[in-house]
Amino acid sequence: MPNTRMQKVNEELKREISHIISQELNNSILKKGLISVTKVNTSPDLKFARVYVSMINVGNKKEALKALKKASGFIRTEIAQKVNLKYTPELVFEFDESIEYGDRIDNILKEITKDLKKEE
Repeated sequence: MPNTRMQKVNEELKREISHIISQELNNSILKKGLISVTKVNTSPDLKFARVYVSMINVGNKKEALKALKKASGFIRTEIAQKVNLKYTPELVFEFDESIEYGDRIDNILKEITKDLKKEE
């Protein structure tokens, strides 16, 4: 469990990266759907930050993730200007499947409930 300072750094990075992705990037692939930053894990030395993103209504998720990785230098530069840190971490983007996983479980539970009601 990260300490309070690291939690604040992670939350600040999450907020800034979300803003940059939604407002400042001009990539057409990233504008097609909704891309949300769900979590940021920064290494204790502030050199690396693993950024977890979820994507809704994005055509090709692999292409969108590739576009984010390509824009990571720009995003990092923007973070350096907006967030006061000793080091600006290198960003590593990863796809967060937890929302889709939760949605899949919810659909399964709905189907089970329908089947139980039919049997009654």
